[in-house]
Amino acid sequence: MTNNYIPVKIAGVGYSLPETVITNDDLTKLYDTSDEWIYSRTGIKERRLVSGDEDAIDLGLVAAENALKKSGIKPEELDLIIAASSAPPQLYPAIACHIQSRLGIETDIPAFDITAACSGLIYGMHVAKGFINSGIYKNILIVATDNNSRYLDWSDRGTSILFGDGAGAMVLTAAEDGVDDILYIDIKAKGSIGELIYKDNVGQNCPLVEPCSEHDGFIHMNGRGVYTFVAKILPKYVEDLLEHAGMKAEDIDYLIPHQANLRIIQAVQERLGYSDDKVVTNIKYYGNTSAASIPIALAESVEKGNVKLDTTAILCGFGAGMTWGGAIVRLREGIC
Repeated sequence: MTNNYIPVKIAGVGYSLPETVITNDDLTKLYDTSDEWIYSRTGIKERRLVSGDEDAIDLGLVAAENALKKSGIKPEELDLIIAASSAPPQLYPAIACHIQSRLGIETDIPAFDITAACSGLIYGMHVAKGFINSGIYKNILIVATDNNSRYLDWSDRGTSILFGDGAGAMVLTAAEDGVDDILYIDIKAKGSIGELIYKDNVGQNCPLVEPCSEHDGFIHMNGRGVYTFVAKILPKYVEDLLEHAGMKAEDIDYLIPHQANLRIIQAVQERLGYSDDKVVTNIKYYGNTSAASIPIALAESVEKGNVKLDTTAILCGFGAGMTWGGAIVRLREGIC
């Protein structure tokens, strides 16, 4: 660590969810399924979905406003906005640029999106940490937001039961007290198995050349393949995070994982020997909200008092790419 290294403070977190609730029983109107069948395989009872013209930008704006309010940092004090999304409403303008505009920021601060699917928050934190550590930027807003329900094939029972919509946001800033809230962070990817989860863009070639293959634009997932891969790598990966940080499982107060499948979460929990009160799960009510999953779980659990502050937590996620990542963080009073 160099003398000019600037530590990072997690100044505020916030989240946003659509109002529309779709239960497992509601899905029986679309295909042959049941509440018991879905819940026993996924841990999901219901999910929130966008309706009408509501989209990830709308959700992200509310989450951003909530996080900024908690942080005490005004929109005009931001130096950078990073948005993470699996399937944004538009490829461009970036969601981050939309958020910049809707927050009323008139300065020309940089704003860009990253695509790391359900690992998006961790990837965004790693990028933001580098900017703050080096002194390039001081105040950074990360918005993780997704409306995957708009890109699902609602006749595909295997995939459409899993996803919900939502947004989470985090404000990172330079820690004036010299205490770093990001104790350790790591991100990884394995593109060779990227086809386990994919979504094609729909387009066509110029009429003067040979036509390209047609694609449907839906989210496609090899559920068994994803489960096998993640169940194999994630428990050991979380142990490696602790080892690299020079910590042990008992040094951590909470595990806040990506909410993709309850059985995967339980596998990590068992590996670490954690009791239920140390593991944050809300998949039962929201399903897999992709990039928004971890920040929603963090912000909601703090808001409800299920996660106490002045504690430490492991944030870990995995998603399309395949990507995965983890962060060991300090949760201070006042973040939510």
